Amino acid sequence: MRRRALIAATTLLATPRLALAQTNWPERPVSLVVPFTPGGSTDIAARIIAERLAPRLGPNARLVIENRAGAGGSLGADVVKRANPDGYTLLVATASSHGTNPAALPQTTPYDALEDFSSIAILGGGPMVIVVPGRSRFRTIQELIAAMRAEPGRLSFATSGAGGIGHLTGEYFMARAGGATPLRSEHIPYRGGAQVLAAMAAGEVDWSCEVLASATPHLRDNTSRGLAITGRTRHPLMPEIPTLAESGLADFDVTTWNMLLGPRNLPAPLVARLNEAVNATLAEPQVRDRMATAGVDAAAPNTPAEARAFLAAELAKFRDIVRVAGIALGR
Repeated sequence: MRRRALIAATTLLATPRLALAQTNWPERPVSLVVPFTPGGSTDIAARIIAERLAPRLGPNARLVIENRAGAGGSLGADVVKRANPDGYTLLVATASSHGTNPAALPQTTPYDALEDFSSIAILGGGPMVIVVPGRSRFRTIQELIAAMRAEPGRLSFATSGAGGIGHLTGEYFMARAGGATPLRSEHIPYRGGAQVLAAMAAGEVDWSCEVLASATPHLRDNTSRGLAITGRTRHPLMPEIPTLAESGLADFDVTTWNMLLGPRNLPAPLVARLNEAVNATLAEPQVRDRMATAGVDAAAPNTPAEARAFLAAELAKFRDIVRVAGIALGR
């Protein structure tokens, strides 16, 4: 009886403390891990959102961007997977860290993309764009395809990492465009999209498949040239660039995205509080406009359950792309 009474008393004491801890959160800066280098689309979106999200979490709340680049986003994601589920370490997940890497590199991705994280909210996304250097001889996607077909393996294809969204989308593009004989280019991985586009501007590589948000400044200053968009429709940011579907690859539709995730077992009240704050932030016209200018389409209001379902569906889609493109990495 005494033992049961002690357990009951302990539970009653612990419950208010837990509730109080969640009510007072955050009492110190919250680390928002961006698994890529500064300057890319994920970093841009994270900084725009963080600026307006912090005040919604409390009068003294601070969100600190922590860039943890490497392994196509897996390094930063693993940092968050190992963090305490106390709300002080969150992840801006990407289609690379939680879609393409687990799909293409299942044996070397050190986490389960769905089960090792708490889904909080979808943040936004956008299409990829096939780009070439501004001085390239290729002016249309058909010319690039013809060159790859005529000289298999001779052209160089830059990506922000093996197994990342740019890599898988590029391989899928070559598989679809080549038909019975997939096209080939020499794959050259870099540490992030910013490095890829710098190499593009210097003429070190022949082509790449980059996130539109990252590529837009380079497209505007003509250091890179966009040949085709990977989404279903043209994008208002660059309406002059045709889609791959328009260019002969029917139903081609691959987009990138960002989600806010926490470590597994993040307390439900914190998940709900963060989700509400994210949705309110993304509803601000100024936030949506700034993200759109950067090439990121802000997500519509969504629940943690909807975010988890979206993540599961995207993971399944990328696994299918790996199968269709015949990609075998790290196996």
